[in-house]
Amino acid sequence: MRALGFCQAGPYPVYVLCCILLTYLLNQLDRYILAIVIQPLAQDVHFGDRSCLPRGSVEQGEAQCHNASSQESCLSLQNENETRYCQWDYDGNGWQYQIMAGPVFILIFTFTGIFIGFVADSVNRKNFLAVSLFLWSLMTLLMGFAKHYWHLVLLRFGQGIRSCVLFHSEAGCTPFAVSLIVDYFPKAVRGSAVGFYNWGIYAGYSMSYAVGNYVTRANILGQGWRWAFFLSAIPGFLVSTIILLTVREPSPVEGSDEDSKTALTHRLTLRQKVLRGLRPFLRPPLLLLCLAGSVRNAGGYVWAYNTQVYFNLYHSGVDVGRWLSWIPLVGGCLGAVTGGFISDQMVKRSGLYARVWVLVFSQVAAAPFLAGALWLNPPVCFLSLIPANIIGEMGIGVTLTIIVELVSPSIRTPAVAIYIFIISNIGGNAPLLVTPLTKLWTLRVALLALCPGMYVAGSLLFLLTLFVLRWDQKPVSDEESRPLLGSESSLTDHGSMDQWECRKNSRDLQQE
Repeated sequence: MRALGFCQAGPYPVYVLCCILLTYLLNQLDRYILAIVIQPLAQDVHFGDRSCLPRGSVEQGEAQCHNASSQESCLSLQNENETRYCQWDYDGNGWQYQIMAGPVFILIFTFTGIFIGFVADSVNRKNFLAVSLFLWSLMTLLMGFAKHYWHLVLLRFGQGIRSCVLFHSEAGCTPFAVSLIVDYFPKAVRGSAVGFYNWGIYAGYSMSYAVGNYVTRANILGQGWRWAFFLSAIPGFLVSTIILLTVREPSPVEGSDEDSKTALTHRLTLRQKVLRGLRPFLRPPLLLLCLAGSVRNAGGYVWAYNTQVYFNLYHSGVDVGRWLSWIPLVGGCLGAVTGGFISDQMVKRSGLYARVWVLVFSQVAAAPFLAGALWLNPPVCFLSLIPANIIGEMGIGVTLTIIVELVSPSIRTPAVAIYIFIISNIGGNAPLLVTPLTKLWTLRVALLALCPGMYVAGSLLFLLTLFVLRWDQKPVSDEESRPLLGSESSLTDHGSMDQWECRKNSRDLQQE
């Protein structure tokens, strides 16, 4: 139960954390429902690649449909009753899908997330979060009415966009959420709190398999996949209202160091905030941490957007929703909380470095199990996903915790936004590699290279980050060039580092 140590913060902070978790859950449900219904959607709207697919109710023959490489060879396959059991149809894969899943969403999502991160100190975060949830739920609802490919692209763009006047969408979620968590929870349990918040990833992702598969199969009012979007969007309107009415914006205690830093931050211009936010990312430790996170994130994005496509193609008779509606939820939640708990305990003994060790070991240990999910047959392939999710997701909350602990409190929100911008634009566009690698090899080999392969590469980069983090211990040479980390004691004594930043900001403002 010590993994749920954040409960010691009191009932109201835990309530706020649960509200933020629900927001993240619905964020992920709306985001990934597209990937689950992509095959029937593509067949209805007509876009993407075509391949040889099984005919649903027809008895299959000895040769598997996905081995047919052309329409002619596909339609020539017959079973013992001399009946065609394969069809040449849209499979949900291809450039048009990967572009819609990746660049169309990611680029605008992360660019607007940067802006949101820098204005976070000047706005009411819980109001921003509530309106964000409402508007991206509206975009999801409208996707259920799409008739053409460009409708989907436009609404997908709308899910990621956030202009300062009209839209508040998914880009507004994590920077504000992590900032609120940091304000509501003490350092000793912050890793566990962020890990619990990340349950929303796994709960929403798992729900997308349940809703996408079973609602589409239910064919409500003959609308099939469209109701999957409708039912995914509706809860967002209710939760956004609850957050707006019941969650309070936390305020620093008057006269405290946090209060002084907040007042100073509000007096800074946008240019000053940008410069102060970017400064830590010019140091090697954070640069490498971002690179490692990007590579690991690439594997996660490729897996998330191509799992349903993979199982539809290689194991078409398997009920994917039966397994993936709970495995990411159980495995991911256990991994997120366990990773946060282990890192919290280790950092008390060894300092900030210990959190990075969790990242190193978890990713390399998870890779073989993820490879097994792609190489083995059902149900063993699904069982292999359980340890892959538990171990592989141990580092998600830990990484964000490291980010907020490496920077001063006054720039935590923009720092998280910058980190998300970097890993999302590098990792989030990795699905574009699936199509050319599939044409070069097969979808299975492409996913082996881009999923477990990225986990191993990410682990090696996290290890390099650890060494650079230990090496990057230099004294301050001048006021304009503060190192990311000070002495060894600064790894566990963030108060002195924060006081230094506060005093420096005071001098800067006086000079202006």
